[in-house]
Amino acid sequence: MTTTVQPEIAEPTGPSAQRGQRPVPPTFDSIPEERQYRKEQLAAGFRLFGKFGFSEGVAGHITVRDPENPEWFWVNPFGMSFTQIKASDLLLVDHSGEVLHGDRPLNRAAFCIHSQVHKARPDAIAAAHSHSLYGKAFASLGIPLDPITQDACAFFEDHGIYADFRGVVNQLDEGERIGKALGPHKAVILRNHGLLTVGQSVAEAVWWFITMERSCQAQLLAMAAATPILIDRETALQVRAEIGTPLAGWFQARPLWDQIVASDPDLFD
Repeated sequence: MTTTVQPEIAEPTGPSAQRGQRPVPPTFDSIPEERQYRKEQLAAGFRLFGKFGFSEGVAGHITVRDPENPEWFWVNPFGMSFTQIKASDLLLVDHSGEVLHGDRPLNRAAFCIHSQVHKARPDAIAAAHSHSLYGKAFASLGIPLDPITQDACAFFEDHGIYADFRGVVNQLDEGERIGKALGPHKAVILRNHGLLTVGQSVAEAVWWFITMERSCQAQLLAMAAATPILIDRETALQVRAEIGTPLAGWFQARPLWDQIVASDPDLFD
């Protein structure tokens, strides 16, 4: 693995940006090396979901494409605790639902949703979904996130709403409809269900999920107290351009990755 460090770049910009050098996503010399990195990132993502309390029984899944074949993806085994998932536990699945690697059961809903989301979004390397508390509470309203905070601006005019809940996702056609509702955006609110985010890396997809969950919480709190004051559209778009890009999402996840690697070194097993 080669970790590239480059001069100051355009994202993020603004008064908070400092001159100097900042890390960028690593590049790789071989497919096996990149595969192992993606699997470790995925295992770390599950540990973070566990730390944040995003588990709800056996619900929830994060996927990442395999670097050898973009129609294969790695996913968590069905019924395994987020807090215990290791890189070696992950399943490799193709877009027909066949498990290519691993001997644990596959979550049917994970396959139906993620295979179709990855199909709809060839640019998305990873996708994340769980039944997090504030995400599913906010999803019951069937409304978009408003630009009421700097953090929420990352999703301003950049998330869809899927308003056709039909129960547990056991059919590919519902996964296809979710993919269409996601569109070109970084996230989609699944009404009466929860949140789903995508990214060009596991770190990005996981970060969007975490910060979107917290933005849902912030809006619910603000709406319970009074009528939130919205950030104007021009400013919201400007903030999104600074903190809502793939590189910004990857970079903002780095402190969490450092924490989870230090606290849960067994995730690499």
